[in-house]
Amino acid sequence: MHPGPVSTAIDPPRLKDVEGALTTGALERMARLAWRNNARCIGRLFWESLHLFDARTADSPDEVFEACVRHLEFASNGGRIRPAVTVFASADPREKGIRLWNTQLIRYAGYRAADGSVLGDPDQVVFTARVMEMGWQPPRDRSAFDVLPLVVDFPGHAPRWFELPKHAVLEVPISHPEFGWFADLGLKWHAVPAVSDRALVGAGLRFTAAPFSGHYMGTEIASRNFGDEGRYNLLPVIAERMGIDRAKRRMLWKDRALVEINTAVLHSFQKAGVVIVDHHTASAQFMQHVAREEKCGRKVPGDWPWLVPPMSGSACPVFHRYYDAAGPESAYIEQERPW
Repeated sequence: MHPGPVSTAIDPPRLKDVEGALTTGALERMARLAWRNNARCIGRLFWESLHLFDARTADSPDEVFEACVRHLEFASNGGRIRPAVTVFASADPREKGIRLWNTQLIRYAGYRAADGSVLGDPDQVVFTARVMEMGWQPPRDRSAFDVLPLVVDFPGHAPRWFELPKHAVLEVPISHPEFGWFADLGLKWHAVPAVSDRALVGAGLRFTAAPFSGHYMGTEIASRNFGDEGRYNLLPVIAERMGIDRAKRRMLWKDRALVEINTAVLHSFQKAGVVIVDHHTASAQFMQHVAREEKCGRKVPGDWPWLVPPMSGSACPVFHRYYDAAGPESAYIEQERPW
């Protein structure tokens, strides 16, 4: 992660300004603590380096979209990924507040054909159909990696979609250090994972739009996005190209294909100069975070199935212990889908 930890002290220690609103410094502290409390995140060692964009004054869908683009530009940083959060205005508990319909700021479209097959990301088929109903037109030549528009739902306005500019979407083409045919598959993935459908809660406030991002762990892309049967389901394709007999489970064809697609993703990001971490390093870093927190007398909330990497789990130190289930506020929490 870049940059390293920085001080989180608020100087002076003032929580609210003269109008009674949360100060930017206090909001940044809240957002950082929410990352530290995130039971599902393995990358919390760097929680103190989270950069806040205070966008609470955004008063139109256009300004919300512009702030999201600024977030992606800052976080991408030419491949030297920086952790960031953009916080929009808080919402009354009885109101919907500002919402971003996308699960992440960057996601690829999924197009379902008449025969039931899917071009692109099956996880985004329903959302893709919804934005097409709203008037979004996919590229004339559809691909498996068409970037979806960002949908902004702003109180007092009809939901609107915005096309993300190309310069804000840093992508990495996927190749392999040994298998030349890997590049022929035409795979790629975006560099910044920016979760955009959760609310930031704390200090009695609820920020319904607070996209936050760090950097990828390789297995998130390779094992889950590319490997899961309900996603791009590439393991049979990779195994076939490798010449592995898929008729016999004892040949461990899925495992062997999984290793190579993970190797390809890590290799490609490194080749492109884009920050990524392998699951062994991420696990070691998380255990460093646990030791640091326990030394401070704090319990570490953790959701074990989310912390253990989806490949070589028992070979990683996070596998061999349990964690406190509940996390305190501040927190990033799930919300009902707004559409």
